[in-house]
Order: sequence, then structure tokens, then C-alpha cells
Amino acid sequence: MINISNLGQMLKNSAQKYPRHTALIYGQRKINYKELDCLSDSLCWGLVKLGVKKGDRVAILLFNRPAFVISYFGVLKAAATIVPINTMLKSDEIKYMLEDAAVTTIITSISFLDIASELRLRVSSLANIILVSPEEVKDTTNFYKLLKSEPQEYKVVQSTRDDIAVIMYTSGTTGHPKGAMLTHGNLISNAISSAKAIKINHRDNFVCVLPLFHSFAATVCMLLPIFCGAKITIFVSPRPFKRVLRGMIKKRATVFTGVPSIFNILKDAKLPWVLTAPLISKLINRLRMCISGAAALPVETLVQFEKKFKIPLIEGYGLTEASPVVSLNPLKGVRKPGSIGLPLPDVKIKVVDENSKELGFEQIGELLVKGPNVMKGYLNKEEANLETIKDNWLYTGDLVRIDKDNYIYVVGRKKEMINVRGFNVYPREIEDVLYQHPYVKEAAVVGIVDSHRGEAPKGFVVLKDQLAQDIKMDKSKTIDDIERELLHFLRDRLASYKIPRRIEVIDSFPKTSTGKILKRCL
Repeated sequence: MINISNLGQMLKNSAQKYPRHTALIYGQRKINYKELDCLSDSLCWGLVKLGVKKGDRVAILLFNRPAFVISYFGVLKAAATIVPINTMLKSDEIKYMLEDAAVTTIITSISFLDIASELRLRVSSLANIILVSPEEVKDTTNFYKLLKSEPQEYKVVQSTRDDIAVIMYTSGTTGHPKGAMLTHGNLISNAISSAKAIKINHRDNFVCVLPLFHSFAATVCMLLPIFCGAKITIFVSPRPFKRVLRGMIKKRATVFTGVPSIFNILKDAKLPWVLTAPLISKLINRLRMCISGAAALPVETLVQFEKKFKIPLIEGYGLTEASPVVSLNPLKGVRKPGSIGLPLPDVKIKVVDENSKELGFEQIGELLVKGPNVMKGYLNKEEANLETIKDNWLYTGDLVRIDKDNYIYVVGRKKEMINVRGFNVYPREIEDVLYQHPYVKEAAVVGIVDSHRGEAPKGFVVLKDQLAQDIKMDKSKTIDDIERELLHFLRDRLASYKIPRRIEVIDSFPKTSTGKILKRCL
């Protein structure tokens, strides 16, 4: 194992080795490794001056931009812990995370200032708002002013590999997300193992279109290239994709990372509409691989994409609790469509039955993972920790089979989690909000296949008895009106990707003898 004590040192190592090499590209702006290291050092000193101490939790609520990367490493160098916040979440969803993690400081932008200001009044631990803005705003600390900070008289405490670097929230069985505590060692080991698996080097240029608050993007699009001294070309989002493709060509991208829905769109895109043939040719000559993660990649998408673009599309598998990468199809050697590949170096796997007895090849059971990438545990969730990590094995909840060559195939999920474009959505979270509506007597949410999103939630509700009778008597309000009203109710309270594709009103739910809703029948 390469001896790196913390993630701040990982960046410093690359800055010393490749000081003038470009680290970040954002539009016309370029930041080299020496600059990135110095900027994050300055932010660290500014945070310490502001009162941030070792172990304090600092939230980052930003769209993809250089300030996210600078903030990430500045917080870590101050020996504090990062709490990345999904930019699609609503105020109440963010409030839960800030309270659960006892966040003291939030780094955000003008886009989220109203939410941050409101939450400072509602979250007792939240004291500081650091605003990424060219102008100073009352009751906030200016981000760019902090970047002018000088070293303090007292020494900044250094983190160790066992210290918690990031608390990454992922949907949980209680309806509330759980904070996976990822250490410096977890994330460093995952970056190193991923680099070995797909042969990354300092000449690579990663395209980052996925949100950096997501564990997949944070490791594969940020930590992995920074460990190798490679470039990161940052885009706010993958849309419009025509602009992204032109940027990839202009910036000479070599590695493109996306989710299955992006590759599904590309395989069906008409090339003359997307780009001219000469530009596509230039793109293909430089781009040496594409990586798909965060959700299952349909075999048809993989086959058609590679046939069309003649570029290897590498499918991997991971989960937040494993920092997140567990396996990848190899770049060189056998790649098996439909498989999530081989375990990373230093990562062990096994398949077990309901009694935790290990199964053999081709037998279907739950995937267990062990290695230096496995989280320390969930924050404030002792009971969940006992269920999820046993004898240092992480119980993933995914049902798989392993072939004789050790390639893994996902066949289903033990949990009810719905995977929407790589984001985990737990039905209970949506159901809890539906139950808040005065019309709803009972509610259930299940996952359904969606050609664009992979999976999507679908809601079912039973109306309160009096309302159901009123609708039958009074034709002024129809079932369609009710369904639209419920969807509107959810949109005001949940992130957009959690909104069901539709809600269906039914007369009653199929249930077990004990009264439990039989979701499989829905």
C-alpha cells in the first residue's frame, strides 16, 4: 500500500510531482496542481481562523465548479469532516442531514443562499455560512476572502488514515438517509485500487459531468485523477450534451465517466445531429475509455455503444458504503457484457445465503465485501451498523452470482431500494410524505423499469373512505385530479428524482395475513 497519511497529503504529493500540470479545467479557466494545493491550503487556514476544529462537520452545497474541489481539500486539510449535500434536495431534506451530522459550517453559493440562511435559523449547530460569491453578503463569510488567508501562528492538526474524511448520506430503511462515515484511508485505498484496475496515469484527462456530491463522481472523477496527477475537465451538468461533447474534443479528454442513461442516449443519437463526422473522429482518437457506474448498465446499451463509437465502455459496481468502487470490468483482458467485472485489487468478495453461509460459483446469494474501502459505519446508527457490517464484511443487500472466472453478475436486490439514474431512492421516504396528505389513507411505492432512468418510483394510494365516496358522488373532482394533486404535493417536498413517474389510486392493497402490504403484487 502506498504510504499516504491523508487526502490532503495525497493532493500535496501530486502538486510536488506535477506542479505545473493542469489539475482543473472549467470553461476557459485552468488551475494547475501547485495552485490547487495553495488555494486549498489558504482555505484551510481561513477555516481554522473562523474556528473550524478537527472533527467539525462542514457541509458543501455547490454545483460542479473549481470551488467544490478547493473546498473539499481545504476542509480536509483543516482536519474537519466533509458533508456533501445533494443540490437537488429541498430544505427539510437538507435540514435532517445538517442536524444528524451536527454541521457547524456550510460552504455554498448564491443559488442556495436563501436555503442556507433559513437553515441557520432552524439548525442549532449551524453557525457559519461561507458564500462562493464575487461580492460580500451580509451575515456570511466570503469564500474568496478566505482564499487570501495566511498561515496561522498555531499549527493545523493533521488527519490520520483512520479519521473520518466524509460523511456521505445514502437512503436508509427508516425513510431517512444514513450517513456513511468514510475515512481518509477508505477513500485513498479506493482511488489507488481503481487506478491499478484501469491503468490511469498523469496524462489522462477525466470528463466530470456527474455531480461531485455523489460518491461515484467524487472518487472516480476527482480523487482518482488527483491521486494520479491527471486533469479533470469539469462541467456543471451533462446537458446540453452537444456542448459537453465539443468541450471534450477541445480539451482532449481521454476518460469519460457517466451513468447508463447517458450512454443509452448516446447509442441512439444520430451523429450528424450531435456532431459533424470530423469532430467525432477526433473525439474517438483521443478518448481511450468510458466508465459507467452508479446503476446497472443494460447489455444492449453496452454492445450498441461500443459498436457505434469503437470505444471501450467499462462497467463497474459500487455502493457509498464501500467508498464506493467494489468491482470493474478490466480495460485489458476479458470484459463480459452483463457482468460488473472483477473485484478491485485489495477488495475481497463472497456470496452468502440467508444464514451467512458461503455459496459456490453460479449460486445466487447476497454479495459481501471486505477491504480497506469499507466504511467505518453509519453515523448515529448503531443498530444499522450491527446489521450491515459483521466480522468486517459489508452486507450490500445486492443479490449476485459469481462465475468460475470470479466475474460478478447482479441479479436483484434484497432491499427495496430504487436506483434512479444512480441515485438511491427508498420507497419509505416517499410514502412518509404521501401519508402527510389529507386525502391519503394508505400509500405504497415500488420501483418500475424506466427506459431513460433505469428505474423510477411508482406510487399507489388508497383514499380515505369519505373522500372516495365524495368522488363517486361528485364528478367535479376526478381520480386524475387527485393523482395530479398528489404529485404536486410531492414536488414541493422531495428532490425531483424521487418524484414517482405516476401515482395510481386503487381501491385496496393486497396484504399478508398480518396486514403487511404485498408490494410484489403491485
